[in-house]
Amino acid sequence: VSKWTPLCVASPPERNSASLNPHCSPARVNFRTALAAFRPQFRLFSRNSASRRRLRASSSAESGIFLPHLVASMEDVEETYIMVKPDGIQRGLVGKIISRFEKKGFKLIGLKMFQCPKELAEEHYKDLSAKSFFPNLIEYITSGPVVCMAWEGVGVVASARKLIGKTDPLQAEPGTIRGDLAVQTGRNIVHGSDSPENGKREI
Repeated sequence: VSKWTPLCVASPPERNSASLNPHCSPARVNFRTALAAFRPQFRLFSRNSASRRRLRASSSAESGIFLPHLVASMEDVEETYIMVKPDGIQRGLVGKIISRFEKKGFKLIGLKMFQCPKELAEEHYKDLSAKSFFPNLIEYITSGPVVCMAWEGVGVVASARKLIGKTDPLQAEPGTIRGDLAVQTGRNIVHGSDSPENGKREI
C-alpha cells in the first residue's frame, strides 16, 4: 500500500487545505472528457449515410463484446407510419400507444397532431375507395384530430402490424392494441402502414 501513488482531488472551499496530502496539488477532474472514452461507436438507429450505418467487423473484434440485438445490418432499418385515430385521442390512449412501440425498442422520429382535411383522408385511403364503407370511413377520420407518427427500426413495419392487431377488434389477439383497447371495426383506434413502400408514401 505504501507504494501506491496518493490520489489528489480538489477539496471543497470550506475544508482546510492543510488536510490534503502535502506531496500533491489539487487537480480538477473533467468528467465530460473522462467519460468520452465510453461513448458507443455506433447507434442502433441512424439516419446517416449508408457508409456510416454499416457495422465494422474490426470494431467488433477490438471490443470483444457481442451484442445480439445490434448485429442486424443498418441497411434493414425501416420507417413506418402510425396514426392514432379520433377515437383513440378522445379516449386518451395516445400515451399508451406510444409506450407500446417504445417498449418494442422502436424510435419515434416524428409526431404531429392535426385535423385531417377530407381531401387528404380520401388520398390516404384511396385503396379503399371502392368499398361500401368508404364514405363512413372518411367521415370518421375527419370527425376529430388525429396524431400522426413516424417510427424507425429494424423490421418495424411487420412488427407494428403485429403489435396493432387485426382490423376487427373481436378477432384481434389479446396483447395487441386493438385486442386490448378497441371495440368496433369502424373505430379501431390506430392505423399502421402495411409495407415499407406505403410507409414512406404515408409519411
